[in-house]
Amino acid sequence: MTLETLKKSHDAFRQAHPRVRIREAAHALAVSEAALVAAGGATRLAGPWESLLRELESLGQVMALTRNDACVHEKHGVYRNVRMFKVHDMGLVLDRNIDLRLFMRHWHFGYAVGPRRSLQFFDASGTAVHKVFLTRKSDEAAYDRIVGTYRDRRPATLPAVRPFPPNRPRRGANVDAGGLLAAWEALKDSHDFFPMLQSHGAGRVQALAIAEGSFTERLAREGARRLLQTVGAHPIMVFVGNRGCIQIHTGPVKKLKWHGPWFNVLDPGFSLHLREERIASCWLVRKPSNAGIITSIEAFDEREELVVQFFEKRKTESKESEAWRQIVADLPRLAVPVAG
Repeated sequence: MTLETLKKSHDAFRQAHPRVRIREAAHALAVSEAALVAAGGATRLAGPWESLLRELESLGQVMALTRNDACVHEKHGVYRNVRMFKVHDMGLVLDRNIDLRLFMRHWHFGYAVGPRRSLQFFDASGTAVHKVFLTRKSDEAAYDRIVGTYRDRRPATLPAVRPFPPNRPRRGANVDAGGLLAAWEALKDSHDFFPMLQSHGAGRVQALAIAEGSFTERLAREGARRLLQTVGAHPIMVFVGNRGCIQIHTGPVKKLKWHGPWFNVLDPGFSLHLREERIASCWLVRKPSNAGIITSIEAFDEREELVVQFFEKRKTESKESEAWRQIVADLPRLAVPVAG
């Protein structure tokens, strides 16, 4: 397949399905989103991505977008305080509004895309990991300068994507349940949770199931939505990510609205779009720490990939509030069928 033949196929698909977004169009056409972006005439970028990311502050206010198949997280702000760590091939953006955790080994392709003018980055399979859109407050001259500096001078071609094997839920074959629960009880910092899972060879949902009744509870599928509907002005942290990026919102959520299959937060500077029917399980999770128990709400898709995660906004060393604990305590639990 060439750029030209794919463009014709995409144009025909868009004419028949004008409201389908590019991620779903790529799935329907059995190609990668990066390939559709390239076929649409986008300018391929050459990197290095770490250097490019450091220049994004010059754009001024932009909209950052990170998503997975079930949730889209959009945040307006400035790319300040960009930090890169070569040892772990990771990066951070630590602005008050743009708050990101970057896993650079999964950033393989980049494009400058019009007419809305954006910078879009994709993993080795051609799946989007992060996008940056200009707003009315952005510096378009800075955008042109960045594109001119980082554009790939080679002839345009379809990206050489490498599809990942189908995702399967991670489940350790011989997890020591007692040892896992003892390590869980001994946690001093919630950041130690993932290393704990790795050291015990446990998948995340597998571990939540092992800890059910002690540190975790199963919620109804609508638990994430119900949290957004009941949290009101109580400030929270909303984490949405994929293999290349995690994006975080800190603050309240106010304007909520259904639109088709999506449940939406539509606040100034922050939007969240959640496909509830793609949530396979939802959990209330408690993790011990030096500040006491830290409670999160975590939703997963059918592959047991994390869709969205919620915490209370709090200072690092402070205890979580009783108000937050009451909010999560009132969320609907999963109904268990009665035997017989």
